[in-house]
Amino acid sequence: MDYPRLVPGILIRRYKRFLADVRLEDGREVVAHCPNTGSMRAVNVPGARVWLSPSDNPKRKLGWTWELIALPQPDGGTALVSVHTGRTNAIVEEALRAGRIAPLAGFCELKREVRVEGARLDFRLAKPGVDAGSAAYVEAYVEVKQVTLREPDGHGYFPDAVSERGRRHLEVLSRLASEGRRAVLLFCVAHTRIEDVAPAAHIDPAYAQALGEAVAAGVEVLAYGCEVDWQEGAPVGIRLTRPLPVSLTRQVDAALVVDAER
Repeated sequence: MDYPRLVPGILIRRYKRFLADVRLEDGREVVAHCPNTGSMRAVNVPGARVWLSPSDNPKRKLGWTWELIALPQPDGGTALVSVHTGRTNAIVEEALRAGRIAPLAGFCELKREVRVEGARLDFRLAKPGVDAGSAAYVEAYVEVKQVTLREPDGHGYFPDAVSERGRRHLEVLSRLASEGRRAVLLFCVAHTRIEDVAPAAHIDPAYAQALGEAVAAGVEVLAYGCEVDWQEGAPVGIRLTRPLPVSLTRQVDAALVVDAER
């Protein structure tokens, strides 16, 4: 997915969930829309370098949107993280259409935001069944979750706050799988230094339990990592590029989390 032109700055603060104060390189301080409803645990770091997308739409209250943040890492490197959850499905759709998600390759139809089992899931994929002369289709229902939480143990976790909505999506996927339909949970890992994913039982134990039950019911769980493309020193795009392992049993070291929060 290509970005619009991005403007760099320094994060001053995020507040009221949807607002962020940013100091641009020319010294101006602007208020940007923060398109992320989560806690942004370990990602909301004042003083870090960020990138905003500008808008000249006169109907918008805010002319800037927070897109990316660069987070210093303990080893001296930097992680780039997409904070714009509204971009997640576009990133995944591009990868699906390009065939870069191998377990979901080969589908010829893609529909977004589908109603099923009383809920809305992100994608329905379909292709003709084995019998080419029949009207039967092979389907896959896919729910996408963006992962940005990297705890001090170096691993990635989801969710970053209690997620009743996420748990309900797992219940829907479980029902689909129990009916013999293909149901997939796809973690879009939008943090370039996360190399694996586990349920955040230390944050939302109910979600972790529901994920284990979903897998037992036949739900597939995939995780894919992102890379950010650069041109002339500026980020110009973000892509899903590589599969990552998922662990259902890994537990974060609570002492590390407590130390990091002090």
